[in-house]
Amino acid sequence: MSDKPRAVLLLSGGVDSTTTLGVARAQGFETYAITFRYGQRHALEVEAAKRVARALGVTEHIVLDVDLAAFGGSALTDTIPVPKGRSPEETSRGIPVTYVPARNTIFLSFALAWAEVLGAADIFIGVNALDYSGYPDCRPEYLQAYQRMADLATKAGVEGRQRLTIHAPLIALRKGEIIRRGLELGVDYGLTWSCYDPSPEGLACGECDSCRLRLKGFAEAGARDPGRYVSSAATTAASAAPER
Repeated sequence: MSDKPRAVLLLSGGVDSTTTLGVARAQGFETYAITFRYGQRHALEVEAAKRVARALGVTEHIVLDVDLAAFGGSALTDTIPVPKGRSPEETSRGIPVTYVPARNTIFLSFALAWAEVLGAADIFIGVNALDYSGYPDCRPEYLQAYQRMADLATKAGVEGRQRLTIHAPLIALRKGEIIRRGLELGVDYGLTWSCYDPSPEGLACGECDSCRLRLKGFAEAGARDPGRYVSSAATTAASAAPER
């Protein structure tokens, strides 16, 4: 039995959650990853999460079905078109239609339940408040409030035996900084998936907010993006930087 502290991690299979997993492992945690099939149109990320979990050696990886598409209300879970070709200024204005109502609150609740069963006092989440400033559940004040709630809602918290810590190691980093950190940790970004609206052939569109942010991040990091894109412009951009 490992003497490392246990941590539950929300693993989507994207750049941020994969980097966060690398950080958690580097900090000496025994990691337990949880991934959700929630009716997202980009369900390819679930397969990416499985690849990442295997490659980075998590102790256990659970994939749960939570049908948020039954509610809709988001471009990721409904028939609302995914925005394409938006400028950084446009993506930073307001809450985007790719916001999934209460998603992080729901996901963290499952992570909290598993952490309580495991006796884990730590949860890792790859949220970022800079590049996704429009998402209300990616802010430090949201995580602080959730952590306070968790201490009131768990047996260990009420008994005073254990206080939960929610780790968001990327929350104040730009995408380029995140990617540089991951590369330092040996993260293989070829395993990850970012696109919100993939082609039937399983290629990233290169034009949605997530693709554009990923491409921008790799450019800022001076690294080649190993992703495969439909858009020729995105493919050119992805291969523009030298591979490290």
